[in-house]
Amino acid sequence: MAVRRLGLVTDHVPVVGNGTRAAIISDRRIAGLSADVIAELVAEVGPLWHERHQAGLESRPRKRAVGAGAKHRLVFIDRLLATLVHLRHGATHDVLACWFGVDRSTITRAIGEVRPLLATRGCTIAAGIRLRTLAEVIGHLGTSGQTGIIAGTEIRVRRPAVGRKDREKFISGKNKQNAVKAMIFTDASGRILFCSPAQPASCADITHARQLGLVKHLTGSPVPVEILADAGYQGLGAQTGGRVVTPPHRKFKMNPPHWYEQLYERQRKAHSSRRIHVEHGIAHLKNWRALARHHGRRDHMSDTLQAVAGLLSHQQTATRRPNQPQ
Repeated sequence: MAVRRLGLVTDHVPVVGNGTRAAIISDRRIAGLSADVIAELVAEVGPLWHERHQAGLESRPRKRAVGAGAKHRLVFIDRLLATLVHLRHGATHDVLACWFGVDRSTITRAIGEVRPLLATRGCTIAAGIRLRTLAEVIGHLGTSGQTGIIAGTEIRVRRPAVGRKDREKFISGKNKQNAVKAMIFTDASGRILFCSPAQPASCADITHARQLGLVKHLTGSPVPVEILADAGYQGLGAQTGGRVVTPPHRKFKMNPPHWYEQLYERQRKAHSSRRIHVEHGIAHLKNWRALARHHGRRDHMSDTLQAVAGLLSHQQTATRRPNQPQ
């Protein structure tokens, strides 16, 4: 039924056959989303894409008559599906061009148009309710009384060319590889609530959190919010009045008593078991191959990260709906 809602039977003659398009939509393993979620994306993002496209045409100094000019060989739904397959499986633009029967530049242009629209959607927590900023996430956690969990994750990228300015800033101090970093925010069950824009991996986790304004949002929140974090964020607890909870400090660095080692280990494991769900959320994000290792332009990483986070949260929310067909 959801496939029929997408209007696969139309008067247009698409490049991709109806059977191929239906196969992409009906098999969740291909696009990473259920047919109902794709239908909602078409209804939501399609008008935005059309509006932006028309604005681009109207901004040209040389005007064309309505309906004049070359016709799209790739209709919007195929542009969306190509973008989803690219994000989910990391398929190259050449492969997608062969699959959809168009030129490579058409696929590149389509992904470049659709990906920013997906990135601005934010993370879905309920039908019609989105979180787009860190302030909205803190407000949601305070209102609902939930515990939030934060963690930094790194994604390998291509090394900047020789002679490029700030070439070394992408080298991770932890992995010694060229990468970008993002801060992931989930609730206690591991559902994605927020994904920050990408930063060069040389930036420390705690510095990234401060730059995003986490301390300001937590101290300015009227309702106390508990945020679980790993040892990379130690120091934020004192700045936020204990709202950021990190693993306990080791009090004895040399010759600790035997009883303290057992106590410290229990406390560390108890904290780790509470915040492990954010690692599960990051693992779900990196199931989308575009985030496993990025071979494209580093300029697109922020849009790619936030687009995948928004799509994943939308699917997670749809899966939790009562009586939702799968």
